Amino acid sequence: MGIRNAVIGNLKYPDERNDIGALWENFIISERKKYLHYNRINATGYFWRTYTGAELDYIEEFDGNLNAYEIKYSKKRIKAPRSWIDNYPDAFFQTINRENYLEFVL
Repeated sequence: MGIRNAVIGNLKYPDERNDIGALWENFIISERKKYLHYNRINATGYFWRTYTGAELDYIEEFDGNLNAYEIKYSKKRIKAPRSWIDNYPDAFFQTINRENYLEFVL
């Protein structure tokens, strides 16, 4: 992310950026992938989007279970999209934000 920011010439503080959501999402997923690798957890990661535009930022499949995550820079917690709940009623869902991200990446 640092190289990208240097190339586009945007080294502003997080609260001054218009792309902080995308940067935060990239950071969280990168750190999660490192955590899974270092701990030898063989989970498969996905992105989920419907034709109508509903989406989830990150899905992990592990031991036959689906875990869905919506990643937000703000502290706001959101609910899973109705279409996700309807299609995967037994799946886990969680919002990852600045208050709880450490337990997700460590």
